[in-house]
Amino acid sequence: MPTPRITIVGSINMDLVTTVTKFPKQGETVLGKEFHTSPGGKGANQAVAAARLGADVSIIGKVGHDAFGKELYLHLKKEGIQMDGVAREESVSTGIANIILYDGDNRIMVVPGANHAVTPDYVEQCKDKLLGSDMVLMQLEIPLETIKWCADFCYEHGIPYIINPAPAAEIPEAVWTKSLYITPNEEEAAQLFGINEDKYKSKLIKTLGSKGAQYKDKIIPGYQSKVVDTTGAGDTFNGALAFYVASGLEVENAIRRANIAASIAIERMGAQEGMPTYDEVKERLES
Repeated sequence: MPTPRITIVGSINMDLVTTVTKFPKQGETVLGKEFHTSPGGKGANQAVAAARLGADVSIIGKVGHDAFGKELYLHLKKEGIQMDGVAREESVSTGIANIILYDGDNRIMVVPGANHAVTPDYVEQCKDKLLGSDMVLMQLEIPLETIKWCADFCYEHGIPYIINPAPAAEIPEAVWTKSLYITPNEEEAAQLFGINEDKYKSKLIKTLGSKGAQYKDKIIPGYQSKVVDTTGAGDTFNGALAFYVASGLEVENAIRRANIAASIAIERMGAQEGMPTYDEVKERLES
């Protein structure tokens, strides 16, 4: 099959990860067990997930003109991602996510930094990336007006896009209706659509954690894993879904493989480090 061309419009962060013996309560100080930094951001994570599976991936985003920005730029380039859609913003820092891990669960606080400089005007400068894509994948960690601009542009030019509405935010209904698929988790779906989920039944792919994902009235089950770190699970699912759909698979088969990719990722530490290759997904599918 031809290599799918996927463009991600989204965030690029450095994750600051602390493992603790328990989550701190309000006003409480707890001792951490270990600390490390790792590349993250929903946009970058999903780009790496698609690239590991074999997609031709471009990302449109921004980092700061600082040490984190330089490290992230070089890291994503090393992953084989086309980086000519990424600029280094002079006036702000690179986005960061402060992640606290305990017993396989996480709590995350994000400072957007340069991600807020990913404006419609900037993305318009990179429109050739969009025009050359088989699939566009977006999240909500960049300005919402940029998401709307991209949705309108893609729809006008017949480019299918998947919108991962994380973190959940109110955006114009046209962003949903023009999309190919919408991929919230259970909490995001309840917050955004409530009792109106059926309105988007043909587009909504709701992730259910270890239970898998729901499309229309069908649950496509997940795969049993030994959970180490769930940080990149949703992003792995979305990058994999974009890859398999853009490769021409029927949506339920694409979801099944995306579930497998996520199940492999959570067995390893790090949002991006644990993302699987095409062969790893194929091997688990056939086992």
